Amino acid sequence: MKLFDGKIVWITGASSGIGECLVYSFIRKGATVIASSNESLELEKVKQNCGEFSDRVRCVPFDLSDTAGIDNIVKEQIEKTGRIDYLLNIGGISQRATIEETPLWLDRKIMEINYFGTIALTKAVLPFMIKQRSGHILATSSISGRFGFPLRSAYSASKQALHGFFETLYIENKKYNIRSSVIIPGRVRTKISFRALDSEGREHGKMDEGQSKGISPERAAEIIIRGIIRNKREILVGSTELIMLFIRRYFPAMFFRLAGKIKPS
Repeated sequence: MKLFDGKIVWITGASSGIGECLVYSFIRKGATVIASSNESLELEKVKQNCGEFSDRVRCVPFDLSDTAGIDNIVKEQIEKTGRIDYLLNIGGISQRATIEETPLWLDRKIMEINYFGTIALTKAVLPFMIKQRSGHILATSSISGRFGFPLRSAYSASKQALHGFFETLYIENKKYNIRSSVIIPGRVRTKISFRALDSEGREHGKMDEGQSKGISPERAAEIIIRGIIRNKREILVGSTELIMLFIRRYFPAMFFRLAGKIKPS
């Protein structure tokens, strides 16, 4: 018997990167996956890539920046699947612009996708998990969700907000046997820097040098699933760059000296 046999797993950001690799991993482990992103054609490609297991992938496209219809989307999926065992909020967007050149509307857009989109889906799924007295909800933060970083002010703020929300989620709902975790990636070779928004809201369009040296999204997915199995409330994903979390916590003065020297792109 596979570990996730019969489980229903909902993954946002499932059309590429870490989210896509998580779809493949969960499918191989026996789960049925609800795969979501705002790219419907790419979701269908992910489904077809699952081959003989593609019948266990449900493509449910929606845009995290538009939360108006999320309640109805969740109710529809519950009617079809009966339950949600795991919700992995992987979808999001990054930024490449200084505070000075970032207009307020762009701060709002990034916060709308990364924070409000994530908590809207979480709030819609939570009552059903409370009713079934089980579930595990995960959000994706970043190492810059634990500290500030150049060119990422809105991104960092949106990710730091998730920590407060999901820690509270855990405290309030552990009595219902509902678990909550925050995924904290460092450098992973995905398209996140390609799609990061510049000061005018256009895509950055290239992979950052540091990110190009990161771990593969396949490896990231393995680490995340291992963290889920171990019920870790914070799942660190990356390599040597994760030492910055330790330095920020225990040697803040050193952190600020180092952060000022880091090439931000």
